[in-house]
Formats: sequence, C-alpha cells, structure tokens
Amino acid sequence: MRTFTKLFAIAGVALGALIFTDEVFALEAPDALIKRVSQEIIEIARSDKEIQAGNRQRILALVEEKIVPHLDFRRATALTLGRYWRDATPEQQQQLIGEFSTLLIYTYSGAMSLIKDQKLKFLPLRADPADTEVEVHSQVLLPKRPEPVKVAYRLYKSPDGWKIYDVNVLGVWLSETYKGSFSAIINESGIDGLIQVLSDKNKKRIAADGGEKSKP
Repeated sequence: MRTFTKLFAIAGVALGALIFTDEVFALEAPDALIKRVSQEIIEIARSDKEIQAGNRQRILALVEEKIVPHLDFRRATALTLGRYWRDATPEQQQQLIGEFSTLLIYTYSGAMSLIKDQKLKFLPLRADPADTEVEVHSQVLLPKRPEPVKVAYRLYKSPDGWKIYDVNVLGVWLSETYKGSFSAIINESGIDGLIQVLSDKNKKRIAADGGEKSKP
C-alpha cells in the first residue's frame, strides 16, 4: 500500500491551470492539460530545494495551488464510498468530502520530495470530441525500474473545465484502493465511524506538520 501511494503521488502530482484569453475561457483537451502541467510540477519539484528537503508547508502550498483546483473531491468521495454515499445525510456527505480531500492532499504531498529523475510519456487520447468523460493514459519512467509505471486518469468535463476524479496506478484505481477499507469501517462503525477514523488520521498528520487543516 505504501509503494502504491508513492507511485500514485509521483505520477499524479500535476493536474493543472486553466487558460483565459481576452476574457474568453479556452478549454484545453484533457490530455494536453495533464501533460502540460505535469511537466510544470515536476520541474518545480526538482528545482525547489525546500521541496527536495521535505519542507511540508512548501509542498502543501504547491499541491493546493497546482493540483487541488482540478480535482473534483465530491465525485471522488462518492465514487469511493459507492452505495454508502446514498445512505449518508447531506451533512455527513460534506464531512466525508472534507476529510477525504484532506487525506488525498496529504497523499499527494507526502511523496512530492521524491520527484527527481522520473520522466513521463503520454499515450494518444482515445476519445471523441463530444465525449464528456475520458481516460488519459500515461507512463512514468523510473531510472531503477525496467518497466514503466502505467498511470491513467479519469476526467469529466464540468462547466469549469476538465476535472479529475480518479487515478489508476499499476492497474488499480485509487477509488477501489480505499473502497474496501472504507466499507469495512462503515459496516463496523457506521458512516460516523468512518468520518471519525479519517478525522483522527488527518489530525495526526496535521499535528506532525505543525500546520492547519487544508481547505480545498
């Protein structure tokens, strides 16, 4: 699980900025969006001495600036909870979104300082221009790993541009990785029990960093 988390974070550290030209919103193709900003984030992480040294506040700031605006935490949370999402009250759903988003932010930031010599290769996008949901496939090339790490992103077209709501590393979707453990907790302690578990885990991480909870 720890290895998967590192690979997921390394591969998915870049989800990007939107383009505005003459006050007219220009929507990039989803693969172009991920490719462009992935390279940007990797270059920043490689050259920033504070990130390489593991400065958590600097890492979190970069994650919130470059990644958070292009994640749909609500859809990601609903997908991960599956049928249990419909059982949650609106208040519980908001709490789940908040705690799960914090968990994801720390998942990304936890491996940011590991970015060094990775290279990205993007495969041709197989989608029609009218599609509103797509998968972008890429490969992460690691110096000490003979085989590339296959990474895929699920995106959908929102009114604000393309949003990512799931990531696949080595054939495993992030939503599926958490779904099993979340289901087990809910079956034992209910939805409030899951909220408490996530909250406790996030509080420990935040306390260790000496910071405040992120507000995606």
